[in-house]
Amino acid sequence: MIFESPTLTDADQAVLAEIDRLRSELRFYLHEPRRWLGTLRRATFARAVQGSNSIEGYNASVEDVVALIEDEEPLSTDEETRHAIAGYRDAMTYVLQLASERPTIDESLVKALHFMMMKYDLTKHPGQWRPGAIWIENVFGVNVYAAPDRELVEPLIAELLRNVNSSGEVPMVRAAMVHLNLAMIHPFSDGNGRMARCLQTLVLAGDGIIPPVFSSIEAYLGRNTAEYYRVLGEVGQGEWRPDRSTRPWIEFCLTAHHHQAITMLRRMREMEALWDACEQLVASRRLPVRGIGALVDASRGLRIHRSLYIKLVQSSVGESVTEASATRDLRAFSEAGLIEPHGEKRGRWYEASPQLRALWLAVRAHRVDDDFTDPYSKTPRRVLPGL
Repeated sequence: MIFESPTLTDADQAVLAEIDRLRSELRFYLHEPRRWLGTLRRATFARAVQGSNSIEGYNASVEDVVALIEDEEPLSTDEETRHAIAGYRDAMTYVLQLASERPTIDESLVKALHFMMMKYDLTKHPGQWRPGAIWIENVFGVNVYAAPDRELVEPLIAELLRNVNSSGEVPMVRAAMVHLNLAMIHPFSDGNGRMARCLQTLVLAGDGIIPPVFSSIEAYLGRNTAEYYRVLGEVGQGEWRPDRSTRPWIEFCLTAHHHQAITMLRRMREMEALWDACEQLVASRRLPVRGIGALVDASRGLRIHRSLYIKLVQSSVGESVTEASATRDLRAFSEAGLIEPHGEKRGRWYEASPQLRALWLAVRAHRVDDDFTDPYSKTPRRVLPGL
């Protein structure tokens, strides 16, 4: 027996309807190719990777995560964190590639994703079920959760996979239950949380409503780690108890989807405005239009160097540029006063000038506070007579 999803209430259905409304707005922005979409996709992917790893204590700036995603050298991230982020990047990239095929999730896929994440440390048995008992300790060294006995791992995982591949549940609910069950079974020696979040994104990707990188709630979980652990603890209660109610978890996940959709809508509007502002500036100076995506990133704080510029041009406008062309572009942007150079020769990098930073600050100045009210507080909850 594994944890089962609760019967959806009228409040759940109302929240799901509101999420669908927000995602319809997202589809409007994503329906046709937009010039800024590649830049936003990369930033969103970086935040998801950053958020999921920060929950496990692997902290890195968005700038460093972007560098690692592009196989560049990060500025200030220790070696273990680099390996953890790179492994998660590989697993998530594979998940996003698989999304269009809506694959059957089987044991081999689960183990393969775990190997991608944990291959940097063979002592963690990457791609293999844990060899024995496992429990979770809090920051004070106190055991707060004991996973089911080792001999239960294979049958529980088998039941989990049968459920996820045959369930007719709403994708957001089905994905949430995959996350919860894998985290509670804790089938691996390490990396269980990252695996649970990665599988949740894979299930979400299968609904095909919006591109999968925009449907993930990993960035939200990274921003709300304390609440994430609190809800898992409320459902788990210290040991494997699949008879317990999963309602707190479902409400938490639907709230995460609601807030993440609001955040994505705001970022899309801001990205569109910032891209337009950079495009106008580039056109007025007759500068290379292929570099607009790099200027957008620089205006928001990303350091640019030649090899990264080449990759940013490729991901934002799909154009391949040579090192010589990249050097000329960066020199032109620098001479126009949009970016400022630092360092020499191969170590040279660029940051936004005050003029370029001002474009992002102007966009931010028009930001309206997002409504992050608990969506369940806006919907009536049906209470049975006498309760």
